[in-house]
Amino acid sequence: MDISLNGLFEKSFKDHWDLPALSNYKGITLHYKDVARRIEKLHIMFETCGVKKGDKIAICSKNQANWGVVFIACLSYGAVPVPILHEFKAGNVHHIVNHSEARILFVGDVVWEGLNEAEMPSIEAIILVNDFTVLYSRRPEIKEARERLNEMFGHKFPKNFRPEHMNYYKDSPDELAMINYTSGTSGFSKGVMIPYRALVSNVLFAMQVHPKVSEGANVVSMLPTAHMYGMMFEFLFEIVSGAHVHFLTRVPSPKIIMEAFAEIKPAVIIAVPLIIEKIYKKKLQPIINKTAIRLFLRLPVIDQKVEKRILTELTAAFGGNFGEIIIGGAAFNKEAEAFFKRIKFAYTVGYGMTECAPIIAYAPWNKNKLYSCGQAAPRMQIKIDSEDPENVAGEILVKGDNVMLGYYKNEKDTQAAFTEDGWMRTGDMGVMDSEGFLYIKGRCKTMILGPSGQNIYPEEIESIVNNMPYVVESLVIEDNGKIKALIYPDFEAASADGISNGQLEDKMKENIALVNDELPNYCKIADFQIFPEEFEKTPKRSIKRYLYQKN
Repeated sequence: MDISLNGLFEKSFKDHWDLPALSNYKGITLHYKDVARRIEKLHIMFETCGVKKGDKIAICSKNQANWGVVFIACLSYGAVPVPILHEFKAGNVHHIVNHSEARILFVGDVVWEGLNEAEMPSIEAIILVNDFTVLYSRRPEIKEARERLNEMFGHKFPKNFRPEHMNYYKDSPDELAMINYTSGTSGFSKGVMIPYRALVSNVLFAMQVHPKVSEGANVVSMLPTAHMYGMMFEFLFEIVSGAHVHFLTRVPSPKIIMEAFAEIKPAVIIAVPLIIEKIYKKKLQPIINKTAIRLFLRLPVIDQKVEKRILTELTAAFGGNFGEIIIGGAAFNKEAEAFFKRIKFAYTVGYGMTECAPIIAYAPWNKNKLYSCGQAAPRMQIKIDSEDPENVAGEILVKGDNVMLGYYKNEKDTQAAFTEDGWMRTGDMGVMDSEGFLYIKGRCKTMILGPSGQNIYPEEIESIVNNMPYVVESLVIEDNGKIKALIYPDFEAASADGISNGQLEDKMKENIALVNDELPNYCKIADFQIFPEEFEKTPKRSIKRYLYQKN
């Protein structure tokens, strides 16, 4: 597959020159010609800094238009961008900058406040993403170049910068495009080496399955662009398609997200389960739980009218213009998933990971099966490491164009990630039916071995616990050979209903009894513990399980 990603960027800029490209929600808008002009200015800066093809450039900032400018400027110059999640602690940012051997660091203003250039001895320049101010440089000519940038740009393009002036770096399929450090639920950040073929393959996949995202279409970017899921499907594919990306620059609470959807009316929505589940629990569950509605939902004629009304309101809440909502990044609440399927809500659950940039499996909303995360994506193969892959879970193994080159400066983990015959180990357990639909059971590392050798998947038990009254979220762990549930309750809802903390504990006991009624004997919950605050999470809103598991 010899398609140049930078060639796709160049063509899109030329074809969509006068259209809006990147906006900060309720802030500035850059048209494709503005983005191209800023990219060209950054190329001049790179040359001044002595950046060569293949050099690493780190980017650590919240979502914003200039983040996108810097990222594409790196790729189109032939440099290797190293996006860093801005939620990372300063020590982790320093480590990643040093480990990746980045020569330049672009930072957001808030991130910069916590950093120390002395902790990054190899860095040659630190530049503010917001306006490209040089915050630190080891050589005076770098600051001078920034001060003279407009003059240098005018000298290079005396008769204005035009589409024909663009001449981007010609990339090749197996060449290193970027290094993405995992946010990880296991506590270790590894530098995933993503080749150009993986980025191109993911872009082509998205263009194929989401034709509605085309010239002039609107998309809301609410996931971290430094994470592969948000970067690929809320930014890169849109830019290649000529769409208009609206970055939510503030912390995207459900209120801000719904407000943006109503105003922007996105053509596709990329979400993590937590956001959808919050909307389901806060807006839909109270309605569904009303006695009259529950009764209506059981009556064959009336239930269709009730379901249609709920579907109409739910679709409108997401802007009413989306082709589908793609949910990924973590396990989805089974009760919510089943209800959305029943009312024919246009959602689908996909499967991917950073190491595949990210897509592994997908099926459109009207073809996907309940609780499945789809079939192998184009140019990808999936197999289950099990003698009976339809009935007995095994590790999910993958092959294809989307797969990483390995982990940067980490040969040991790279070798451990692949089988001898070249399949990549995902670390996830699953089964696959005869039509190739994949069903994920949980992580290999979190699987608990039952008393008689049974496989217990904590995620499946958590899905039941999370549907219980006054439960926000839960974690199921093994504690001294027994199954224990850690529960973060909905204190606010309990208080509103006049339930004291002591009564809330009794409610949780009742919940556990109800959950155990649904579970086989070997995986019943023996004990539970109430947590006073929500569990610590990764930027893509997965719980950092390693912080709570017993050693």
